Amino acid sequence: MITDLRYPMKDNTVPFWAVPIIGIIGPMLIITAIYFKRRNVYDLHHAILGLLFSVLITAVLTDAIKDGVGRPRPDFFWRCFPDGKPDYNNFTTGAICHGKASVIKEGHKSFPSGHTSWSFAGLGFLSWYLAGKIKVFDRRGHVAKLCVVLSPLLLAALVAVSRVDDYWHHWQDVCTGGLLGLTVASICYLQFFPLPSDENGLWPHAYFRHILEPEGENQVQPTSTSRRNSFQNGSFHGPDAVEMRSTSQALDSMEAGRRQQ
Repeated sequence: MITDLRYPMKDNTVPFWAVPIIGIIGPMLIITAIYFKRRNVYDLHHAILGLLFSVLITAVLTDAIKDGVGRPRPDFFWRCFPDGKPDYNNFTTGAICHGKASVIKEGHKSFPSGHTSWSFAGLGFLSWYLAGKIKVFDRRGHVAKLCVVLSPLLLAALVAVSRVDDYWHHWQDVCTGGLLGLTVASICYLQFFPLPSDENGLWPHAYFRHILEPEGENQVQPTSTSRRNSFQNGSFHGPDAVEMRSTSQALDSMEAGRRQQ
């Protein structure tokens, strides 16, 4: 197996510190810009919450699978034997690594690609979000809208290609990482928002549930029995009581005006 892991060690084209900027901060800035244009705090709250859920859940799953599988990276040979002189156990034929321990440990974290899964989790959620905001599925055939929605996915795909090009991951690693991130992003988006093709796909579920529903439906209407008991006790409370009090005050003021005349 070690003979297939002789690819040279290279630096990261996309460094680790750039992944949160691409997958989290960038989508947050776009979501915030849409908030300043539309002024819907429900949309801002649920979009940021869904984005963070998507990235964090993907990160936990990715790290758990990495530690559980332990697949060597394509450049593992040079991590194990920095001087290029392989050393094997004569009895078990296993490799006896004499490289730096931290570098060797990092070399066993190839599957799946963390850069790819993080990028697809954040940018995949952003694609869903933009699809709902610009109504890409309105059946009007606007190709420009589709290009806007696919742009974040294209950026995530470029990150995935860089991981293979740098010999940090096998192609199976980036395909699995991309599928994992996109799946989690889809689940998190649909948890807070309707499908972009839905007639109410512009805003989150909470907006329609708490804002667009008539307020009267959420109020408990007094029953005839409770009204009768309240009248008997002389203390009726509720919307009708407010109306009765205001009516009584109006009549008193009218009567006072007549007396003055």
